[in-house]
Amino acid sequence: MNKTTAWFLACRPKTLTVSLSPVLVGTAIAIQIGTNLFNDVGDFLRGTDTPGRLGPRRATAEGWLTPGMVMGGAWLSFALAFLCGIYLVWHGGWPIVAIGLASLAAGWAYTGGPKPIAYGPLGEVFVFIFFGLAAVGGSYYLQTLSLTALALIAAALVGSHAAAVITVNNYRDHDGDKAHGKNTLAVRLGRPATRRLYVLEMLAPYALLPALSDLGWPAALPLLSLPLALRLIARFHREPPGPMFNTILAATAGLQMVFACLLALAFLLV
Repeated sequence: MNKTTAWFLACRPKTLTVSLSPVLVGTAIAIQIGTNLFNDVGDFLRGTDTPGRLGPRRATAEGWLTPGMVMGGAWLSFALAFLCGIYLVWHGGWPIVAIGLASLAAGWAYTGGPKPIAYGPLGEVFVFIFFGLAAVGGSYYLQTLSLTALALIAAALVGSHAAAVITVNNYRDHDGDKAHGKNTLAVRLGRPATRRLYVLEMLAPYALLPALSDLGWPAALPLLSLPLALRLIARFHREPPGPMFNTILAATAGLQMVFACLLALAFLLV
């Protein structure tokens, strides 16, 4: 046995996959932080975010941090994600290269560039793809080096609730966005149609659970979160647009987490 092989075996390569999950999570968090920071400074520079906005206070708009500082933090987050991604690429190969580069590019393009994604009607589609299909599908591929229909269905379910978070955000900001030329899907559709879109995004994952019938009875576990989804839909329709939607936004993100945990448990019980 040559020394290269000996070193390789000494590192116990079969156990190295244990570290994939934390690195993957760290990479995803770094990309999302970078995207959020680009959004913070990008909306400020375009005049969309002002101190009187309905949404949560933003660091750049409030003057807490300079645009240069926030932009630097965004690029630093992307750099950290890139460095973490090197290990993921070593394990997963070219598909992870493609997903990683596309995620970084989309994270920047969401608010940056000449035609930001967030300033058009494709924000929900962006989130569905990168926080649903790419995130769940890519994670599954890294763990198994394969991709199945069940994994993609699960990714779509998670992505639908992620898109609902963006819908809440854009519904809340409808008037301000329209005034500043930010033509989100909510602006294009109007408030009544956006309320119907939110219902679709919230309930579609439950309606599609029968597609996971191969899991047996555990596929029904995510239904435990349905009452929370129904309460959020009722609040979305009942509350007038305003700061109250900040709590609805946070609760929608919380629902996605609960649903995702129950869905993960369903796969573990098979």
